[in-house]
Amino acid sequence: MAIKNLTQQDAINKLKELAEDARVCMMSTQLDQRPVSARPMYLQEVDDDGVLWFISNKNSDKNFELKKDSETQLYFMNNGRSEYLSVYGNAAIYTDQKCIDAHWSIMANAWFDGKEDDDVSIIGIRPKNIKYWDTKHGKLVDMAYMMYSAITGDRSKDGGVQGELHVQ
Repeated sequence: MAIKNLTQQDAINKLKELAEDARVCMMSTQLDQRPVSARPMYLQEVDDDGVLWFISNKNSDKNFELKKDSETQLYFMNNGRSEYLSVYGNAAIYTDQKCIDAHWSIMANAWFDGKEDDDVSIIGIRPKNIKYWDTKHGKLVDMAYMMYSAITGDRSKDGGVQGELHVQ
């Protein structure tokens, strides 16, 4: 597997690509406790600074946990494309209407009575450490390489790539 670490704008572009393609992640909080608390979350967007944005109920367990300790871990998986992403960072919770307006999605109406609902909050995750696993040529070509390697024993055609994304 090839190593390809990316920095600054290239890293932000890769983060946006992988996270926004997957959209759903597992958000883990209380990282110092076992078992770690985790729940599925829907990503609204990754902004131009690499911050990941989510809509949340301000009275939820995750908000309570993030207020006590802002460290969080996000795990994205796009099995259909063999793309994986791990994001460790710090969360900030926003309840001001300007931030809610900026990150609102019509899909959030499934959980809230519109963006003026008093329970709406926005969580922004600023990454500190990001690792990714991807394919070089797409899933089908990489599967062909894997089959070739399995049959011939030649492992020189590994189509995977992994690395770190440094967005700051």
